[in-house]
Amino acid sequence: MDALALTRLLQLASPALPVGAYTYSQGLEWAVESGRIRDEASAGQWIGDLLEHGIGRFEAPLLVCLMAAWAETDSGEILRLNADFLASRESAELRTETVQMGFSLNRLLADLRDPVLDALQVTLAAMPEIAFPTAWAGIAVAWGIGSEAAAAAYLWSWAENQVMAALKAVPLGQAGGQRLLAELGRRIPVIAKNAQSLPEDEWSNFTPALSICSARHESQYSRLFRS
Repeated sequence: MDALALTRLLQLASPALPVGAYTYSQGLEWAVESGRIRDEASAGQWIGDLLEHGIGRFEAPLLVCLMAAWAETDSGEILRLNADFLASRESAELRTETVQMGFSLNRLLADLRDPVLDALQVTLAAMPEIAFPTAWAGIAVAWGIGSEAAAAAYLWSWAENQVMAALKAVPLGQAGGQRLLAELGRRIPVIAKNAQSLPEDEWSNFTPALSICSARHESQYSRLFRS
């Protein structure tokens, strides 16, 4: 990867990306409320299991396929994968989250004023609802980022956001958060590599505990996060 593609990838994976990711915990806040997550070890197990068995086995390979579709300008496949991702969201909060983040990322495209992104904007403008990974994958392709590096960065960004949520909700200390990130980071390269060739009929987002926690969070009385 050349230096420009690397810096663009860092920009896409940065918590400074103005899509509101920091306002979501994806059910982690309810897992803390219910006592399922109570310390560094339980937070690590929760986030690590979701990384391995949910995000890594569904969102990562879907992202890879979305990037291939964007590279081939296959609008039909882009729409199909976007619809599949929206349908996979198992609670109102999770669905609202990805649509809001997709909307924010699409709005950012015009503000970036990068001619390389013009064609991407045209395709996204015709979509009534944009899932976050759909727009993210399109930008990654337009900026010349390889799919394996993109998948690793996407997974890292998700893991970092989960750890930041745990720092606030558990709460954890900064050193504990860095230990969690170091362990999660060690696992990401293998997951990103596997996502390159995982057949679609083997994708899985079967994470019932996440679905339950996300649904319960919708009626949680006192909370910091939107999901």
